[in-house]
Amino acid sequence: MTDDKGEKAKPARGTKGKDVHSVKLSRDIQAQLGGQLRQMYNDVVSQGVPDKFADLLAKLEKPGESEKSPK
Repeated sequence: MTDDKGEKAKPARGTKGKDVHSVKLSRDIQAQLGGQLRQMYNDVVSQGVPDKFADLLAKLEKPGESEKSPK
């Protein structure tokens, strides 16, 4: 793997010099992160689709309608 400069990228290291890809999280930490991610996801989902996007999606679902409507 190379970096932006074309040089060979060094493996990412954690604070104790371990390869960060081999660092394991405890079940408690995983559960806490999972709960926070679910809460964030639920907040985003509950916001719904803005009217502007819903209108655009409705137009895209009707073939030929976009060609008829003036801009």
